[in-house]
Amino acid sequence: MSVLSILAIYFIIWWVVLFTVLPWGVRTQEEDGEVIPGTAPSAPAQPRMLRKVVATTIIATIVFTLFYLARSNGLLTIDSIPFLPKFD
Repeated sequence: MSVLSILAIYFIIWWVVLFTVLPWGVRTQEEDGEVIPGTAPSAPAQPRMLRKVVATTIIATIVFTLFYLARSNGLLTIDSIPFLPKFD
């Protein structure tokens, strides 16, 4: 696998994990009882983005490492995807 492929796959995994991590521990301003004028009541009171970026990086690195090990050891190939047609 080329370095560009590795970076592209990691980038995709990182963003998918980020969207999975974003809702963790979110409390809305309405739930906290302190809605800032001019914002939606459903806006997060404390988004804690740094914590979520760090968690995303750790989780994405673990997922990518598992993917890379499976790919490099031949456990994950294009032929292992069941719904793709076989071309001989």
